[in-house]
Amino acid sequence: MSSDLVIVYHRQPYDEVEVDGKVEYRANKSPNGIVPTLKSFFGKVENAAWVAWKEAEDSSDPGFDRVIRIEDSFGKYTVYRLPLTPDQVKSFYHVTSKEAFWPILHGFKEKYNYDPVDWPTFKEVNWAFAEAAAAEAAPGASVWVHDYNLWLVPGYLRQMRPDVRISFYHHTPFPAADMFNVLPWRGEIIESLLACDVVGFHIPRYASNFVSCVRSLRDVGNVPRIKVDPDLMSEGSALSDRTVPTSIYTEEREVQLGVTPVGVDVDYIRELANTEKTDKLAEKFRSEIGDTRVLLSVGRTDYTKGGADQLIAFERLLERRPDLRGVVRLLHVSVPANRNMTVYEPIQKELEEIAGRINGRFGSFTFQPVALISRAVPFEELVAWYQVADVAWITPLADGMNLVCKEYVAARKDGDGVLVLSEFAGAAVELGAAVLTNPFSTRAMDFAIDLALDMPEEERRARMKLLQASVEKRDTRHWAEDQLALLSPEDFGDTSTPEVEPA
Repeated sequence: MSSDLVIVYHRQPYDEVEVDGKVEYRANKSPNGIVPTLKSFFGKVENAAWVAWKEAEDSSDPGFDRVIRIEDSFGKYTVYRLPLTPDQVKSFYHVTSKEAFWPILHGFKEKYNYDPVDWPTFKEVNWAFAEAAAAEAAPGASVWVHDYNLWLVPGYLRQMRPDVRISFYHHTPFPAADMFNVLPWRGEIIESLLACDVVGFHIPRYASNFVSCVRSLRDVGNVPRIKVDPDLMSEGSALSDRTVPTSIYTEEREVQLGVTPVGVDVDYIRELANTEKTDKLAEKFRSEIGDTRVLLSVGRTDYTKGGADQLIAFERLLERRPDLRGVVRLLHVSVPANRNMTVYEPIQKELEEIAGRINGRFGSFTFQPVALISRAVPFEELVAWYQVADVAWITPLADGMNLVCKEYVAARKDGDGVLVLSEFAGAAVELGAAVLTNPFSTRAMDFAIDLALDMPEEERRARMKLLQASVEKRDTRHWAEDQLALLSPEDFGDTSTPEVEPA
């Protein structure tokens, strides 16, 4: 059955659970709410589909149905499971996407690894995704493709199905031309993205960077720009821009540039924060930590997250402020992105060495200043810790958005707490009421954490009120509705644009 809306995303839209020998499809427990938000639009069209991969030893005989029909609280929809072998997954995702694309997207040119890239396999997998989307799409359908590992899907899909409307959303930063053009495949990638009707980004800076990359490869003439909304300009953020491009005009089409920061599911987080179970967990955690003050850091084990820099900053804090020894502790959650990827092992080892050194220097038989947690913490527990933590310390060196900081703000039902946030996280352009800091500067990091720990309650609450208003304004639903309104205004909303300024 052909679909009016096709979402192309590497994750399946459910969790597979085997019960009594039978596979059950259950709702994802994703705390950031992106998957359920995308699925919520299935109820607005008569027929919808989702394309994802599912690993199979033999892609020609995967041992599962490629196409299944799902019926859940979001409605009825088709899921096309693209069978990929373990070798294909390793090549296209773990190597090409993570070792070649990821460092360039985040500005770490020195981490870029070209040698192991198998570009033909990346193209082969992207072609297979495009074929699946083309097979599922009805005439004139809307196809929404997600993230950089599927960069070539729009170009292939346009060849197969020139009738469909195509949108692509970047969940990572998009670098400027002098960084992006390190990639030898830059021409193929940009041409594919210019086959879209809409290309979406978190913040204005990433859209401007994309335009710089396009202009390095093609003459696209005047690119109209409009003023950025004041609530997307934070004076303390290194990523704020005053204007944002709205469209790129090629000989073939107008490519709209949609800028909408991804948010969190505020209603879900608040509902969870207000449960009796969460209250009891928070009370238990407070009892366990006693009178100590808690700094909480949550992220993945990745060089972009600046985990080692943060631990060293905490060590400096204890060195220069003896009054805080035995009084403040850091809960540092750093979860390996994928245990099959050895590229992150040195980072994990470094974190363990620094945490051990700090505990050895400043700990005692009864008190350890750093708790390094290298496993995923259940979201219910995390929400309770958000309520306990005096400070959320989120200081990545580069981050497309960062949802942990927004989760912390949404979970603070008491209206208290301090958010220390890197100015190089996309979220910093929205969350100007946070204590913004430069993680590359020891002086800036030291000042920020001192400010957070010494901040009077009245100021804490005033800042948190502003932060919560920002997080509420742009939640997951706002993000998806804005992006889909650009792609398919007759189905998902109005796309009237503000008055355009000259370029």
